[in-house]
Amino acid sequence: MSFFEKGKLSGDDVHLTPLINDLDTGIWKYNFNTREVKWSTGFYTLLGYQVNEIECDAYTFFEHLLYHGDKPFFFNAINNRITEDTPSLQLRFLTKKNGYQWFETAIRKLDDEHGCMVYGSLININRYKQDDLLSANNQITNDDAFKTARLGIWEIDPQNLNTIVLSKQVYDLFDLQNHLKLSVEEFISFFEPPYRPVLQNAINHTVEDSRPFDIELLLRSAKNNMLWLKVKAVPVIDHLGKCTSVKGVIQDIDSEKRKLLKLEQSINLLTDQNRRLQNFAYIVSHNLRSHTGNLQFMVNLFEQTETTEEREEIFSHIKTISDSLDLTIEHINEIVKIQTEITKERKVVELEPMFKNICSALKNNIETINAHVESDFTQCREISYIPAYMESILQNLLTNSLKYSHPDRQPVIKCYTFTEGKHIYLIFEDNGIGIDLNRYGDKIFGMYKTFHQNTDAKGIGLFITRNQIEALGGSIKVDSTVNVGTKFTIRLV
Repeated sequence: MSFFEKGKLSGDDVHLTPLINDLDTGIWKYNFNTREVKWSTGFYTLLGYQVNEIECDAYTFFEHLLYHGDKPFFFNAINNRITEDTPSLQLRFLTKKNGYQWFETAIRKLDDEHGCMVYGSLININRYKQDDLLSANNQITNDDAFKTARLGIWEIDPQNLNTIVLSKQVYDLFDLQNHLKLSVEEFISFFEPPYRPVLQNAINHTVEDSRPFDIELLLRSAKNNMLWLKVKAVPVIDHLGKCTSVKGVIQDIDSEKRKLLKLEQSINLLTDQNRRLQNFAYIVSHNLRSHTGNLQFMVNLFEQTETTEEREEIFSHIKTISDSLDLTIEHINEIVKIQTEITKERKVVELEPMFKNICSALKNNIETINAHVESDFTQCREISYIPAYMESILQNLLTNSLKYSHPDRQPVIKCYTFTEGKHIYLIFEDNGIGIDLNRYGDKIFGMYKTFHQNTDAKGIGLFITRNQIEALGGSIKVDSTVNVGTKFTIRLV
């Protein structure tokens, strides 16, 4: 049965010719044995040619009309087993006026007396293909933009909390494989414990009350990376006002958040330093005025006194005031020196040898009260610090523990280090008489503040210690119970 003459249908099915030629469709046929190609009038029309304007042969079909880059797909399709389920191909053919355009062809195989044949239809899909390509290109562009912005999408179905839909970018932020399915509970569990109820409550309010949310949370990824994320969501509601889904975005804000936290920390530190500086200036002014006033009074009294005995007594008071003034000035110099020494180069300080040297220097004090001093620096044996500061901190805290030991039990003093994340901590704890933090908690690091009847207490050691620690970006806090003991926790870095 012959389906084609040159550019026209013929034979038993000639009655189909008007119908096929009126359609926006072309028909082609290819003989494997003779390499003969034939096509219908609609084939010419689709490509914009007049009948007989181009040769209807294999060379024209394969070398002139079919886009060279699509040849491998076409030959692979016609050479393989062709069945009713064989998918159609999308190929590019050269049109007369518009260059290469996209066409879809459905291929079928036919064995007859003329040999092995393949034939197919040809439909112009250029407009739809261009839309698909544009959509795909936009998707790639969006994916690139999302990747650059470290931005991902998530969605929850309130009726099925066993699954949360996540975009590839979210999986990347969580350091997870794309195929891994998560429930809402598992999704929330990746955030640090303090932030889990925050996210859970936000989701609950969105589902129940249709409230959008915008929160910042700290994530611990599958690879143990800590990451600050901005999590936003809006409810999708039906015509009854019921939430049918929760859609949101997740963005990596780690760099900006850490900069902001560091800035806030710096502002808080500067505010605190300014407050302490004002307090220091007030104390210095008050103490110096007190000393100079007393000294002036005694000098005037000395000049008005005539007896030698009275003059000697007054002079002894003048000497006491002078010594006290000298000590105050010495304290002021120590505090001022803290700020001037910040610029000094940090060096590697080995904590254990330094602490042993301090214990040796205070050996008499330790033996006098039969104190037991323990130390453990295995978690952090050395640190980059200003050596004079570290020596002063260790000495002040050890001296405090010895000075305020409990008279009814053997003093036990422990000094050790530990690390947590990127921070290094130094701990000093004892079983001494303790401090009533309810009464003195806000004054414990103040200048010239004392809380016991110890005659050796000057109220300057902890003030200096705190200033040294905070000058290098650390912090110190105290936990204490009266008649139980005291614990100082120092974050060195």
